[in-house]
Amino acid sequence: MSGCAALVLAAGRGVRLGGETAKQYLPLGGRAILRHSVDVFAADARIGLVRVVIRAEDRASCDRALEGLDGRRVPAPTIGGASRQDSARIGLESLAQEAPDRVLIHDAARPFVTPGLIGRLLAALDRHAAAIPAVALRDTLKRSDGGGALATETLDRAGLWRAQTPQAFSFADILRAHREAAGQALTDDAAVAEQAGIEVALVAGSEDNFKITTAEDMERARRAVGAPPGEIRVGTGFDAHRFAAGDRVTLCGVEIPCDRGLEGHSDADVGLHAVTDAVLGAMAAGDIGMHFPPSDPRWRGASSARFLQDAAARLARRAGEIVHIDLTLICERPRIGPHRDAMAERLAGILGIARGRVGVKATTTDGLGFAGRGEGIAAQAVATIQLPG
Repeated sequence: MSGCAALVLAAGRGVRLGGETAKQYLPLGGRAILRHSVDVFAADARIGLVRVVIRAEDRASCDRALEGLDGRRVPAPTIGGASRQDSARIGLESLAQEAPDRVLIHDAARPFVTPGLIGRLLAALDRHAAAIPAVALRDTLKRSDGGGALATETLDRAGLWRAQTPQAFSFADILRAHREAAGQALTDDAAVAEQAGIEVALVAGSEDNFKITTAEDMERARRAVGAPPGEIRVGTGFDAHRFAAGDRVTLCGVEIPCDRGLEGHSDADVGLHAVTDAVLGAMAAGDIGMHFPPSDPRWRGASSARFLQDAAARLARRAGEIVHIDLTLICERPRIGPHRDAMAERLAGILGIARGRVGVKATTTDGLGFAGRGEGIAAQAVATIQLPG
């Protein structure tokens, strides 16, 4: 084919957003993030073909995201490689038979590419073999001590730009450059072109053409498409375990010396059980007994951290976030105060959230009920979560 093709790279995992669903398949205003970019390219008469590059295990997610598009303009995706550079080269090779004159290479995590930006890039290709959108740096740059705690040097920002995608190239030139650079670890396609001696022109990018990397980026993207900021939900959990023979109890993953132990099928961590039920409840995803039944010998003596990690993973798969955990332990013994901070730290660590999002409290019942009689320990938890709008 003559003309221009678009190559959309969607083989990354987006682990910084959390969860097991790659970020390019997360919903944004009723469409997957990937679909936003593909729709712009597919609707542009200057682009004859849109090829998406994915991971093999994401094929079903990609098919759902691209459902309804013209299969002639957006054919079946190509399976990428282990790195972004590998995926770009493989994607270019998949276009070799069509041999377009030009190609735009775009990261799927930038859903706000516009026809105007595409036009600026194609106009630049009339005079250059490569062109990329870029935004001039405005902030002062500092070099840190390595750990990020101290600034050790102020850098000159003159002449520095932030590169974006799509990046535009003569197809034959960038395919040859990628073949020559195979096995290296260059950070974008412009770097591959530069190494091959190809002149790369800069065109005006846009602050709106940002890459979704963090949860804050995702929220910004939702605002940009007019999506609701997200749904706040609250779940509660309650658990109780009777005392049994032993010399310690495990509460929130912390072993505490005690003249008794706690009876239970797993490690009887009443605190983690209550928090797990609270997180599951906020998602309307059942309870701990449904997912980890005490009748199953696999969970005999198991660490309750595993149960809570499972609940957190379920939330992450829905692109949700834990906003806050509030846990109250109800007992006459052992004393909770000396261990409160360690328990909160452990809870935060299991959930992968900041320590400031976890509250651990303790109270007694003034001698009333089974806890007041010293027969066991109870726990009550509240989990506040946010789900995508």
